[in-house]
Parts: sequence; structure tokens; C-alpha cells
Amino acid sequence: MKKLVVAIDGPAGAGKSTVAQLAAKSLGYTYIDTGAMYRAVAWKTLQQNQEVTDELIVDIVSDISVVLEYKGGKTFVYVDGKDVSGEIRTPEVTGIVSQVAALRPVREKLVELQRNMATQGGVIMDGRDIATNVLPNADIKLFLTASIAERAQRRYDEMKAKGYDVDMDQLKKDIAARDKADSEREISPLVQAEDAELIDTSDMSIDEVVQAILDRCR
Repeated sequence: MKKLVVAIDGPAGAGKSTVAQLAAKSLGYTYIDTGAMYRAVAWKTLQQNQEVTDELIVDIVSDISVVLEYKGGKTFVYVDGKDVSGEIRTPEVTGIVSQVAALRPVREKLVELQRNMATQGGVIMDGRDIATNVLPNADIKLFLTASIAERAQRRYDEMKAKGYDVDMDQLKKDIAARDKADSEREISPLVQAEDAELIDTSDMSIDEVVQAILDRCR
């Protein structure tokens, strides 16, 4: 059976990472979380303890090693050899990741890495511009979305479980702002590819979304 290349796009909080990981595990594929790569650059930028400027971010990405390692059904993220899998998920990193992802030098470097990872097939990759820009020749293209209210609730539950004190109204505002930033950025904006299938996950369970992905792959 041919090893497919599967591209999954969608806005923040649509559940892409969760379902893509589970689908990849079921298929025996490699899961590539491109969002984690942008978070890695954001994390290293914050480690400089300087004002976050475009110039600083571009300087950081010019000399960064980002490695994704998928083992035991989980993606581990390494920056310059250090495991930062947990550290890249903080609200501080989330707060600047759209700024990081909007910069051309950042996208050019990370897109090259992402394309290299997909050359052998047997890959599920998720992000904002996978079907439109990173892997335009992917075998399967999906666009996952959900209402802002549903995405905010998911993020709220996730952050609460990790011990963060979060405000639901602020989460909704942050998600709406991120949607706007991602869809209006000049370079590789978040849009549904013309040949991608839309899946609205608002009223679907995780298992139902995973099964929908598997049905299309099989």
C-alpha cells in the first residue's frame, strides 16, 4: 500500500495536532507538527531576554537547529539539542508565535526542513499552510476548523489541566486575533486550499475526527 503524504491545515485550537498524532499512530506514519517548529523559534527568541523584534527573530532563525523526533506516539522537539517539548507550550510562546511565523526568513528555513521530512511519504503534517505552500502535491488535503467558542473551550481545558490560570473571554479574544493575524499575513496566509476537504470538528469527538481522517487515507 502506497505511503501517503497527508496535509492538514486549520486555525489555532481546531484540534489538528491531537487528531493528526492519533491518525499517524494508527497508520504507522510519521507525524510532523510544524506549529511546534515555529514555537521552537519563538521559545529561543524569548530566551534572549530582549525586546522581541523582527530583527531578533530573524537573527535567531539564521542559527538554530530544530529537530522533531516522533517516538512512543509523541513528538519531541529539540532546539540546539535541548528537549523543549513542554517549554514551547507556554502562554508566553503562544503570544509571539504568529509574529514569528509571519517572517519570510523564518518560513523559508522551516519550510525547507518540512519538505525534506516528507520526501519518503508515510507522513501526516499539520499547520497553517501545508496544503497551500509546504506540500502542494500532498495526496490528501484536509482543512480542520471549529467555532471560536469551541476552540476556546478546548484551549481552556488544556491550559487548566496544565495548571495555568486562564480567562475564557481573553482566550476567545486571543484566538480571534490569532485567526486574523494568520489569515491576513502577507506570506503564506491561512487559507483553505481549493482541493482540500473541509471538516468542521465543532460537534465531533476526537475519535470521530480521527476516523474521518483514516477513512480518507484508506
